Amino acid sequence: MTLFDLFDSFLPPGKPEWAGLLRYTAGLHAHSTHPAQPPFPHDWEEIGTGYCYGPAFGHWDIIHQMMDVMVDEPGHARNQLSNNLENMTEDGFLPGSIWFSKESPDAYRWNENVTHPPVWPVAVDALLEQQADLKLLKMCHEKLVRQIGWFETHRKAEGVGYFYTDISDKSWESGVDEGIRFDHVPTGNWACVDATSHVYLLYETAAKWGNTLKLETDTFEEKAEELSSFVRTSLWSEETGFFHDIWAIRDPQYRYAAQEGMWPVVVGIASKDQAEKVIDGYLLNPEQFFTAHPLATVGKSDPRFEQRMWRGPAWNSMTWWAARGCLHYNRPDAAMKLLEQALDASAIQYERTGCIWEYYHSELGDQEEVARKPHTEFNTPCRDYLGHNPLIAMARMWEACAE
Repeated sequence: MTLFDLFDSFLPPGKPEWAGLLRYTAGLHAHSTHPAQPPFPHDWEEIGTGYCYGPAFGHWDIIHQMMDVMVDEPGHARNQLSNNLENMTEDGFLPGSIWFSKESPDAYRWNENVTHPPVWPVAVDALLEQQADLKLLKMCHEKLVRQIGWFETHRKAEGVGYFYTDISDKSWESGVDEGIRFDHVPTGNWACVDATSHVYLLYETAAKWGNTLKLETDTFEEKAEELSSFVRTSLWSEETGFFHDIWAIRDPQYRYAAQEGMWPVVVGIASKDQAEKVIDGYLLNPEQFFTAHPLATVGKSDPRFEQRMWRGPAWNSMTWWAARGCLHYNRPDAAMKLLEQALDASAIQYERTGCIWEYYHSELGDQEEVARKPHTEFNTPCRDYLGHNPLIAMARMWEACAE
């Protein structure tokens, strides 16, 4: 059975109002899949047919795409994992994005200095939950340990924690292009709340997988505990009830309501009290991230909020991550609210426009009025962008919360 055969008979999960949107998304997965070609050993799925820079494979985009097809086509999801990890270098660097030439389809390139958030272990765990596979686990553990080494060598912050190159050269390694946290930032490789949380995820997963493989895990457990303690005590503000980068903790003028502060909840670092404050005070707060289409990437209360890329609009992938964080802390009620409102809004925009979008007007307004990058030739969200739209996975999670 091919991906096309599967999605011809796809039965959408969730509410009937979402069926058209989800069928369209399923078909887009099929139409975005290409035959194997260098540098990929398997059929590969591009970010989405409407991506403004042409065919491309995204390191953290593909994780959302994998999660979307995980139940219906686990073999395809596994192939995308293989395609992703195939291009890890010997020192553990994983390319953030791989772009293909519009003029010469066989030509490809990537930035050799910029990676993206290392969230792929979450997809591995999802695959292993469906079917135990010791060979896959061993391969992924080896890759994971290698990537940890790269982060420790190249992204270790001054003091404790980790950073992304957003702070050093604004190359947007975090995936949050032109995010408000870096409008004004002190010079130095300081600990970023998102990067530190993501490396914690690597340590925690390495320890977990190592225990299954009966390997020594003390080092990874100790490093995970060091980072989690650092985040809970040094990246948390009692005044705002939210997590921030280290420079914002030290200087309140940098404390923005930037969505990336939710990552300690997403990966399970936050204490229960901290998580409850983030969930109720930010994720479910209409004055912060719980907009008509959640989650707004910047809190509505922040003066920097605007309908421009990562500065206010909603990205469905981030809503999915936020819902996962809610489930970490036994809040299926919160996860369900986030998922349902985001899917309702996405379905409305699908009826209006006939497509899915890279990101969405967080007040459910006109998609054509949302800015992308005003200083470039592409200043509206991309149509038919799969990389940030795990809509099928969101609907399945909503169903699970409703049970």
